Amino acid sequence: MPADQAAGLRRRNARLSASCTHCFFEAAISSTRLMHALHRLGQVALLVDMCGRLFADSSPRSLFDWRRQLERNQLNILPQTYGDGWHAPGVRADAPNLQRAVQAYDSIVFDAGPIGSRMALLPGTLNHVIVEVHSTEDAMRRAYSMLKTLSHAGDNVSITLLGDTAACGHVRAAGDHFLAPSFIQAIHGVAYDDGAFAALAVRMAGEETHRMTRCK
Repeated sequence: MPADQAAGLRRRNARLSASCTHCFFEAAISSTRLMHALHRLGQVALLVDMCGRLFADSSPRSLFDWRRQLERNQLNILPQTYGDGWHAPGVRADAPNLQRAVQAYDSIVFDAGPIGSRMALLPGTLNHVIVEVHSTEDAMRRAYSMLKTLSHAGDNVSITLLGDTAACGHVRAAGDHFLAPSFIQAIHGVAYDDGAFAALAVRMAGEETHRMTRCK
């Protein structure tokens, strides 16, 4: 189902918070593929380089690190073909003044690195968490550990497992034994194929529209 491309304009006019996506991908290129998919849907998105693996070579020298940029409400934006990029290694989604600085965007996409990186949710908005799951015992164990953490995050989190269907199934099966059934049933799964990132983008944009409608 196509996303409602007017949703972002309505959100900005109503001064509602942008949706926030935390991408736990092995390779940074996966975050840029998601950004391209969002761009094709008409989303105005910002890709945040939390780990310094996307824009370290292209980011201009600045007197101000990301903390000072947030204080000044002037981000050093790097224009990309799919939207904007921001080199901010070490930033957290709950950093002071971040919500004010990203108000112009429909979606904020955090390239958070592989599973195991620390995560903080952006308060007051819908947080999407995309966890890439590989078919190794260590990867599945780390994915399940993240689900345990997210199970205490409340109802402002939407979780997607991305990857091998069997591996994602094993992670969900472990959750069935130890986590609340309602939490596990709400987790979405996307098989890692050529259409995976388009499906993720439509889901993210659709849930943002649903949230806006629900809050009216």
